[in-house]
Amino acid sequence: MGRVHEAIQYPTAPRDHSVVEDFHGVGIPDPYRWLENPDAEQVKEFVQKQVALTDSVLKRCRCRPKLHATITNLFDHPRYYVPFRRGSKYFYFHNTGLQPQNVLYVKEKDNTQAQVLLDPNALSQDGTVSLKTVSVSQDAHFLAYGLSSSGSDWVTIKLMPIHHHNNNVHHPYDTLSWVKFSSISWTHDSKGFFYSRYPAPKDGETDTNSNLYHQLYYHFLGTHQSQDILCWTDPHNPKYMFGATVTYDAKYVLLFIDEGCDPVNKLYYCDLSELPNGLEGFRNENALLPFFKLVDTFDAQYQYIANDDTMFTFLTNKDAPRYKLVRVDLKEPNVWVDVIQESEKDVLESACAVNGNQVIVSYLSDVKHVVQVRDLETGSLQHQLPIDTGTVNGISGRREDTVVFISFTSFLTPGIIYQCDLGTHIPDIKIFRDIVVPGFDPSEFQVNQVFFPSKDGTKIPMFIVARKDIVLDGSHPCLLYGYGGFNTSLTPYFSVSRIVLTRHLGAVFSMANIRGGGEYGEEWHRAGSLGNKQNCLDDFIYAAEYLVSAGYTQPRKLCIEGGSNGGLVVAACINQRPDLFGCALAHVGVMDMLRFHKFTIGHAWTSEFGCSDKKEEFHWLIRYSPLHNVRRPWEQHPGESIQYPSTMLLTADHDDRVVPLHSLKLLATMQYVLVNSVDKSPQTNPIIGRIERKAGHGCGRPTQKMIDEAADRYAFMAKMLDAHWID
Repeated sequence: MGRVHEAIQYPTAPRDHSVVEDFHGVGIPDPYRWLENPDAEQVKEFVQKQVALTDSVLKRCRCRPKLHATITNLFDHPRYYVPFRRGSKYFYFHNTGLQPQNVLYVKEKDNTQAQVLLDPNALSQDGTVSLKTVSVSQDAHFLAYGLSSSGSDWVTIKLMPIHHHNNNVHHPYDTLSWVKFSSISWTHDSKGFFYSRYPAPKDGETDTNSNLYHQLYYHFLGTHQSQDILCWTDPHNPKYMFGATVTYDAKYVLLFIDEGCDPVNKLYYCDLSELPNGLEGFRNENALLPFFKLVDTFDAQYQYIANDDTMFTFLTNKDAPRYKLVRVDLKEPNVWVDVIQESEKDVLESACAVNGNQVIVSYLSDVKHVVQVRDLETGSLQHQLPIDTGTVNGISGRREDTVVFISFTSFLTPGIIYQCDLGTHIPDIKIFRDIVVPGFDPSEFQVNQVFFPSKDGTKIPMFIVARKDIVLDGSHPCLLYGYGGFNTSLTPYFSVSRIVLTRHLGAVFSMANIRGGGEYGEEWHRAGSLGNKQNCLDDFIYAAEYLVSAGYTQPRKLCIEGGSNGGLVVAACINQRPDLFGCALAHVGVMDMLRFHKFTIGHAWTSEFGCSDKKEEFHWLIRYSPLHNVRRPWEQHPGESIQYPSTMLLTADHDDRVVPLHSLKLLATMQYVLVNSVDKSPQTNPIIGRIERKAGHGCGRPTQKMIDEAADRYAFMAKMLDAHWID
């Protein structure tokens, strides 16, 4: 069975039987609530013991050194990211291969030599300080950039001059703290920018405290943060989050208000040109900016695309679950006109106004991107761009740009950046950058898309990547990946580590587009959220059943993997069908569905999951909550030798989005229920946790940590599935 044969001695974690919480008349024990305090010595001791246990298991995984070396070798290739223009300059990110963080470069239009503008690798010895966001002023004189440490969502904004003749200009006060979930939007006079932050934490508050009372500020260059203008706040709605965008013509600032993670927002605007003394006039006033309410309900999403004076164009799902482009005149705010109507099947994912009166739109059609050029006023189709089957993950251009850049990837395409000149009668498309991975030959592999029926008959798409010479005899190790939540679509993308699995372990890689995502618009999302969450789990389970029935693999050779909401899906599925999988990798998952809303930004996810404070929603959550549904399968199926698959729960000590307590509590529960409380337990497959130090939810992780983690989790998978190395 590919198990670790030596008996594992699991650490024993104290169980506090006094903690029983009443949920609408139902008493729910929470014996590991003490694991919710990350600063407690008892918790640190628990983590240390789990780290030691995991290290001892990983040492027995023979192919780990080969995996590590091969992934490192393939990772060591130059990577470029889609450039953007400000003034006469182009800016882009580049990584030579194994640099911990991507480096920001600047290039003059008429100068062929690009210069390093900001190298975050110089900011920390171990590469754990990352760039979370960058924003260049309209005149390209200044760069505002947000730094994150150890993968935290907390950001510190700093500023630097870009022009060489500004090198002696320093702004020692321009350090902005307690920034989180914020964009940076400059006013066109380049005097400053809008950003969002939370109040500074009070004494005694920890990293897990709820994030409440988001605020929108304006910062003037060269001033202390204490002098920033408070532009908008709403003390009556502490869960609201605010983001601002200055319009293309510099006249307006738009205020976007979110409450949860649903694709809905309120939309206000302020006419900056109407302010008698400009923003400076608010420096000494205790007054918010005079915003007008264009949309004051949470019934749809509105994304700003363009405006001509008072005539605005938005991308919206208002009465259009697959999205459409609409126009409204601020002078007639109740008259909305469709510019591009909702498609019958495809999802309008993005729109980018370019070249004066054109718009580049990207559709998702059966989980593959289609890119078109349309007229911004009439919506009429002008050109379909010849992009391959795969994912468009970046379109860079503004209304004054005739040249735009389009970034593309797929399972077998490491990355292509296309340069598209719209100034000609037919768009002139050419390859600007082609990312090449030495030693990778795409002709060795094949990609198929299948549509399988789920439990209720719904057709679910799934991509399957395998070697071309594969025989469907059920003998192959298989990795099944899914997400299924938050309206997020999983589309084809290149992964070095998964290519290594397919090439050197003979593995099949599959990605299931289960409900809860955005692959077919808001209806697909709704079909897998709130009271419909079981659909996500059924879809994932039926994906696994399909892979077995089609001859790709067999249960003991099948590993499932997912992160965040996908980690929740993986953990819930091994509770429901432990017999169907040989291995499970659950990253930074939401595991305690009764208490997630009490920590950091968890309250925003109640729009996706529901909330245990409400009786009906408690009953949804308790049915699949990973923490509350760990059972001994051999007791549920007497006479059958069923145990849990080999399981690795992955988390990180600085994850302040899905805080580590989720994985720690589930780890303690699984080890107790399946092994520590049972004489001669049939559970011989290991249940371990990989706890990363100085890392967060995933963003900003340095290259070396990504490689180390991939080698660890896939070496564990290979050992558990009895997969052997192929040179």
